[in-house]
Amino acid sequence: MTGCPSLVFLYRDPSLVVIDKPGGLLSVPGRGPAGADSVVARLRHLLPGCITQPAVHRLDMDTSGLMVLALTRAAHRHLSAQFASQQVVKHYAALVEGVVAAPAGEIALPFRLDPHNRPRQVYDPIHGKTGISRWRKIATRDQRTLVAFQPLTGRTHQLRLHASHPLGLGCPIVGDRLYGTPSPGQGLLLHAAQLAFRHPDSNQWLQFTSPPPFAPTFLTSLE
Repeated sequence: MTGCPSLVFLYRDPSLVVIDKPGGLLSVPGRGPAGADSVVARLRHLLPGCITQPAVHRLDMDTSGLMVLALTRAAHRHLSAQFASQQVVKHYAALVEGVVAAPAGEIALPFRLDPHNRPRQVYDPIHGKTGISRWRKIATRDQRTLVAFQPLTGRTHQLRLHASHPLGLGCPIVGDRLYGTPSPGQGLLLHAAQLAFRHPDSNQWLQFTSPPPFAPTFLTSLE
């Protein structure tokens, strides 16, 4: 991909990289020419020796923040197993519309893809698969609430649905064009702010942070 924009690397070694994904960029290539640009496509352009499919997890296109990608097959297997067994620690910052009353809680909702409105997910207690997230209220200002989310599962649009659905917080994330009201000139205010896992080679515990652009002091609330 000639002229492909660079990625922001927070960590890089022969087995893996950690990047800070901007909002609006796909994690993996989508369909057609419009979906060609992605984190994976940029990584393969910059590091042509990496494996064909380095992604071990994904962030929604509209979500910004931390992603880890494997450069070898062995690292991909090891990291994928950590995600599958919920050993990876992830914390997200979300600014939601409205005042969340409770201080903290856990949300478990079954949902599935709406085939008539892709990629939107819909609540379905019969055919849906359950997504589970813990959350904590950080601050409230101007009828908006800053929330820390810790997803325990990795379902598509999990945090967006958990925030917006009446059985969740009932407060859509600011700028959510699928589950709330898009804000002109403002993207989705959901950011992967902390990511921690074991290195596939050394087993060393690695932890990375990325301050949310809309809440620069958010990380202090996780300490």
